[in-house]
Amino acid sequence: MRPPAERAAQAGRVPRFGRAERWVHRATSGLMLVCLVTAAFLYYPPLSELVGRRRLVTAVHEWCGLLLPAPLLLGLASRALRADLTRLNRFTPLDRAWLRAVRRRSYRRPAGKFNAGQKLYAAWTAGAVLVMLGTGLLMWFTHLAPLVWRTGATFVHDWLAVAVAVVVGGHIWMAVRDPEARRGMRTGSVDPLWAAREHPDWEPPDHRPPGPGAQDARHSR
Repeated sequence: MRPPAERAAQAGRVPRFGRAERWVHRATSGLMLVCLVTAAFLYYPPLSELVGRRRLVTAVHEWCGLLLPAPLLLGLASRALRADLTRLNRFTPLDRAWLRAVRRRSYRRPAGKFNAGQKLYAAWTAGAVLVMLGTGLLMWFTHLAPLVWRTGATFVHDWLAVAVAVVVGGHIWMAVRDPEARRGMRTGSVDPLWAAREHPDWEPPDHRPPGPGAQDARHSR
């Protein structure tokens, strides 16, 4: 029996992301990149010397960081986005099989709409954003906590920013290597052969069982 993604695409392209998911991704990516670039100009000496209006760069960095969760919160009005978040938050036997396949360097990697790597990246990013937001607020509003707390928050904020830059760089590198994945996020649809190869256990929208997250729920039992 053929995999769901292969059965689904009889002709044309396979729908993958709706408008809300694409705009949330774009807005969050834009805010994150602005935060990383402004942080580099604030803390990396060779770049800091190029900034003539440091206060403006600081303000842009602070407000973009504060607004970072906003696209996702606004996007929760979309049922499709909520369904995708449910899938991302659910680790199933398929995901464990995907990790084992990666460890063995096997090309047959079972995956639903999102593979285990994408789920881990989403979870790590969400946690990092919350920590960055909390430590950033302690640094911004100095009256919120004693000096020792602010010193610790600065240390965590700065080094976590380096980790975020590395992880985001890896995410961009993976995206550059996969033009069809980028096209799916840009247009909302993907090539059926790509879907069958990269997400063989994904049930595309026209063939998905009723209810959000039904495919991943089925495999989690």
